[in-house]
Amino acid sequence: MQRICLTLPTNRGCAATISSLRAEAQYAAEHFGVEVRLLILDSSGEQDFAEHAKVAGEATGTPQVIVHHLGEAEQRTLLRQFISGADVPKPDLLLDLMLPSGVSYGACTNRAFLFAAALGCESLHRRDSDSTYQVLDGEPVFPVHHELLSLGKRAIDAVDGVSETRLDPAHAQRTVSLVGSSFVGELSVDISEIQRLDPAVYHDVVSLWAPREWPDEAKRQLVAEAFTGAGTDPFTGDRSAVGPVDPMRVDMCNVSFHREVYERVPLPPATDTIGSDYFLLHLVHDAGLPGVLHNRHIVNFYTGERRTDAGFMAYQLRLVKFFLSMLYFNSVYGRMAAAGGALLDDRLRLRADPVAAFVRDSSWLDREENEERLRVIDRSYRKLGGRYAEFADVLAARGDRLLNEAQRDMEDFALLIEAWEPLMRVSREAGIHEH
Repeated sequence: MQRICLTLPTNRGCAATISSLRAEAQYAAEHFGVEVRLLILDSSGEQDFAEHAKVAGEATGTPQVIVHHLGEAEQRTLLRQFISGADVPKPDLLLDLMLPSGVSYGACTNRAFLFAAALGCESLHRRDSDSTYQVLDGEPVFPVHHELLSLGKRAIDAVDGVSETRLDPAHAQRTVSLVGSSFVGELSVDISEIQRLDPAVYHDVVSLWAPREWPDEAKRQLVAEAFTGAGTDPFTGDRSAVGPVDPMRVDMCNVSFHREVYERVPLPPATDTIGSDYFLLHLVHDAGLPGVLHNRHIVNFYTGERRTDAGFMAYQLRLVKFFLSMLYFNSVYGRMAAAGGALLDDRLRLRADPVAAFVRDSSWLDREENEERLRVIDRSYRKLGGRYAEFADVLAARGDRLLNEAQRDMEDFALLIEAWEPLMRVSREAGIHEH
């Protein structure tokens, strides 16, 4: 029986989301005959953790759904075991990269990758705690439906399960390595207030995502599409396409990967950096691995914490670090796109070595472009005034430190890529004992 991992990393109260995820797991087991390991990686506080444990511990209704609810202490124990067994350089640093004290979107998903391997899963299906499912005719619309129709099949064999084919005939024998969709509802990044206050400032800030040398029209198009997902139109019926999947059309709250992707290359472990978990979407696309893009979009919503002053400051910092990271990632993405099929070995599996080299090389880039990014943000936020101007003061005091962190994040990422294969091997061999 095929075994999959449906995972939810969380650091906040989300008992309702866990309950919904259990329903998706049961749907997968009943409709596709798979065994589902429902993996909840929980970094929330004591009260929220207890509520989650109560929901997670309820009977699943089917022996094919097995729930693993792991707190940080259990996660750390497993990671220490895997890192020790892998005999990799800088084990203490690797443990920090896998389970940092700060928020890391990449690290929490990397832990899910390792634990999915330890659980013997063939694929990983990720959801987020600040999202929920659309409903049609009173029933939730589960993305796992499309994921299990196609993921892991040869692309040519997935054609019958989709409504459209955009497949390069030369890629027909390659494995469908990614199935994903986007979100509807609020912007994925909490910056709509900037757009309302001053559209020109919004353009100046969001265009920092792009390489500096891009023409103005390309930047305008990026700004128009940035963080909007699939808009607001509700689900009315299934549509899907097999072929190359544009990374801009997939959100990490609504994605699945075949093990041949995440067991070869991890995600960037940067802390306090939004978007740091999107790397594999680019790698799959640039390597020419087929995917399926569908329209079972998840509903994105904002938690109350983001609306507090502390939440605002923390989120703006993550946004700034995202812009600084793009100096490096734009370079890496350009080199991966140029490499294309050379990112695959003779068995059409991802090669980690060139990816690690691109990442490490990027850490030597001149920081002048990032210094300009900080100047643009400072000028823009002071123009907005209020709490944005207050954040600009914080940013001015921390600018050099943030520049150093953005560079070091790439060095750390290269180290993790190089350690990933032995870490994965040990995790698969060691397994995770049943709870």
